[in-house]
Amino acid sequence: MTRTMALRLLLAASAATVAASPLVIGAARADDLRDALVSAYNSNPTLQAARANQRATDEGVPIARARALPSLNGQANYTKILKPNTASFLVADWSANVDVSLGLPIYSGGSVKNALRAAKTRVEAGQEDLRATESGVFSDVVAAYMDVIRDSAIVELNRNNVGVLEVNLKATSDRFEIGDVTRTDVAQSNSRLALAKGELRNAEVNLVASRERFIQIVGKAPTNLAPPPPLPGLPDTPDAAVDFALENNPDLIAARERSKAAGFDVKVAEAAAKPTVSLSSSTSYQAFQGSFQGSGQVLRQGITTAQAGVNVRVPLFQGGGPAAQTRQAQARESASLEQEIGVERQVIAAVRSAFASWKAANEIIAMNQTAVDAAALSLEGVRAENTVGNRTILNILDAEQELLRAQVQLVAARRNAYVAGFNLLAAMGKADADDLGLDGGTLYDPQENYERVRHRIWDWDSDPQPKAVSTRTVDTPAQDATIAPAPMR
Repeated sequence: MTRTMALRLLLAASAATVAASPLVIGAARADDLRDALVSAYNSNPTLQAARANQRATDEGVPIARARALPSLNGQANYTKILKPNTASFLVADWSANVDVSLGLPIYSGGSVKNALRAAKTRVEAGQEDLRATESGVFSDVVAAYMDVIRDSAIVELNRNNVGVLEVNLKATSDRFEIGDVTRTDVAQSNSRLALAKGELRNAEVNLVASRERFIQIVGKAPTNLAPPPPLPGLPDTPDAAVDFALENNPDLIAARERSKAAGFDVKVAEAAAKPTVSLSSSTSYQAFQGSFQGSGQVLRQGITTAQAGVNVRVPLFQGGGPAAQTRQAQARESASLEQEIGVERQVIAAVRSAFASWKAANEIIAMNQTAVDAAALSLEGVRAENTVGNRTILNILDAEQELLRAQVQLVAARRNAYVAGFNLLAAMGKADADDLGLDGGTLYDPQENYERVRHRIWDWDSDPQPKAVSTRTVDTPAQDATIAPAPMR
């Protein structure tokens, strides 16, 4: 299975899960992960800005090519004599001339050819940068999506805990009235309830922050988020993940392309010390009108001239400028080669770390699930033993707190495992729009804009006035900790 086919199953599974699950009557439609990713893909300002920057990079190719194309210039002027020279035999009335010149570069020492190669290579590097930006935005979407799910679950757990402790406090107070427990038991129950309400308030604040973060990235408020689908295509070993990343990570590919472009820059700098050859042609028309002093006879004449030639420029001495520029370009190429290795190291470390985090998070899920099961069984036993006098109210409160802590840690572990898994795919280069197979309209293809502009040569061929594409969130209502009814499954 290819990486594209594998990761497309990720979003397809999400859509199928939601479609197959009836919702509670009156409940809002559940958003799935596909909805969030498509919304961010179409409206996220970070991604839209990256696309605009790539379009600017595309223009480097026609700019470089322009130096190899003919240049045509025209100049005209008209002069009206307001006060003639009376001492002159011929008194001028007006004069005008029109000049047209044509130049054609023939040989530039390789500077144009290599500048064009460097520009094309930087376009390829920029396209990989755009892939990396897409992966980064999608990773942010997944993290924000899972944060909302996690914090919603934690709020519900804490609300349930507050409800249980309120029942415990009432029951303890009733038992105190009949002398079955002491005032200390009532105080302990009241203290735990107050602490639980404080934890619930903190959980609600965290949920509001997660929802606002979701709006910032996705562009709309989260609505009853559905559980995410499983992540396919995850590697079996860290070595397999690294091998894939070395061939597909967009940051690393972009660094390699920039190293190639820096090599072309060296050749451009070397061309400054080489001869250049160009053809030139010009034509001129001059018109004049005047009169002979005292005779009143008007003289009007027009003269047309044309010329063509070959221009050869041979640099003999330029103060060491070309050599300095060459050394400068070589130093920059050296820096780009070192940066390529630095990015490679970074990718390897990121992939291995993400793999370890993903593996550990899955193991922690199993451990926390065991802890939840054990804590639930312990709470049940403590309550039963309390009825026969073998356990105190404090023992029950401790057992309830232990169960809540285990449940919260389990929810957090599930979030961490999913986010770590997606981050691993992103580090490997398997989490851009093509990999995910988003179908919220036609995918943005940077190659289309490059093909559109690469051969444009007209000086007045501009694009429409830029307008913002990203959606604003100023009209989005402030979020709260309200939790909608969950869909039945």
